[in-house]
Amino acid sequence: MKIKPFAGVRPPKELAAEVASRPYDVLNSVEAKAEAGEKSLLHIIKPEIDFDPIAGEHEQRTYDKAVENFKLWQDRGWLKQDDREMYYIYAQTMDGRTQYGLVAAANVDDYMSGKIKKHELTRKEKEDDRMIHVRIQDANLEPVFFAYPDVDEMNKLVSDWIANHEPEYDFVAEDGFGHTFWAITDDAVNTHITEIFKNIPAMYVADGHHRTAAAARVGAEKRENNPNHTGDEEYNYFLAVIFPASQLHVIDYNRVVKDLNGLSPEQFIAELEKSFEVKDMGTGIYKPNALHNFGMYLGGHWYSLTARPGTYNDNDPIGVLDVTVLSNLVFDKILNLGDLRTSNRIDFVGGIRGLGELQKRVDSGEMVAAFALYPVTMNQIINIADTGNIMPPKTTWFEPKLRSGLVIHKLSK
Repeated sequence: MKIKPFAGVRPPKELAAEVASRPYDVLNSVEAKAEAGEKSLLHIIKPEIDFDPIAGEHEQRTYDKAVENFKLWQDRGWLKQDDREMYYIYAQTMDGRTQYGLVAAANVDDYMSGKIKKHELTRKEKEDDRMIHVRIQDANLEPVFFAYPDVDEMNKLVSDWIANHEPEYDFVAEDGFGHTFWAITDDAVNTHITEIFKNIPAMYVADGHHRTAAAARVGAEKRENNPNHTGDEEYNYFLAVIFPASQLHVIDYNRVVKDLNGLSPEQFIAELEKSFEVKDMGTGIYKPNALHNFGMYLGGHWYSLTARPGTYNDNDPIGVLDVTVLSNLVFDKILNLGDLRTSNRIDFVGGIRGLGELQKRVDSGEMVAAFALYPVTMNQIINIADTGNIMPPKTTWFEPKLRSGLVIHKLSK
């Protein structure tokens, strides 16, 4: 893999917690407006919040405000560019578990050639929107989230650096997650990191498929428009945080449905029993405990659904996934929901909200049934990417999310 250090644009130590924000796609505009403090990066990545009433995300004045705010943050010293190229280490702590990522500039060619592997489809309209933000700012304001196969030498290098150097930033955000950040200021160590990654065969997009595709497309666009292109320009790279795969934790991504396709609850359960062993678990929340076991909340009760042997294919990278099993046996066969990416009869709930959120949405009458899934594993994700397969929509949920604004990568030096 080809990566490089870069001269990051980032907040002074004392402002990091104020500037850093949750990613653009985690909050809607109303939530972002309520959460954004004076110096928050949300004013740059969701600039529609600076208008009253809130402006449309795709209006020209919104894009203009994004550029204006990015310049303003730099003019005020809330964001400053480092005077040298370096790698950074970004540690995230959640529920007593810490993962350590390398902040680097990843290579556009590696994405275009398939060395940076994906496991989800992207939608062109979302790519185009992210492209506009990269293009108008001439910068990657938010990082993408990559995984790579563990390398003992790299793990030791990171451990040694953080053991012997004070962090640049160290704070706990409002969501309770810890964020710690180091700058690797030793040129020899930075060179060593670059050499280590030359021997890594692939990296995997864990989270941020649209941002990755958009960043790569802007790099390719700049290349085509530069008659003197050499391949060494900064636009050939984009901002990534790269974690050892063993440190990452994928959590469940659950489903709620609005109707039972004309069936009564009793008829629906009878249909389920053709493909699942169904057990009524009572009124207490039931959490799936193994692959091919599901939790279902319906009519005030939780049920355990265990797919019967022969209803799934564990030898197929896609067939083994519980999202596939549930889609095939319930959403297609019984509920006839159609394309899950466009159906208005289903919604998806990240596991970070807890299974209580599923129960709440059903009890409110908004939804009629909820399904809790056993989370996929990093090994499953890597296997799917390596075999060139694509996961069904809304399969993976990584937590904690990368904080935006700890460091920014400019596409021009």
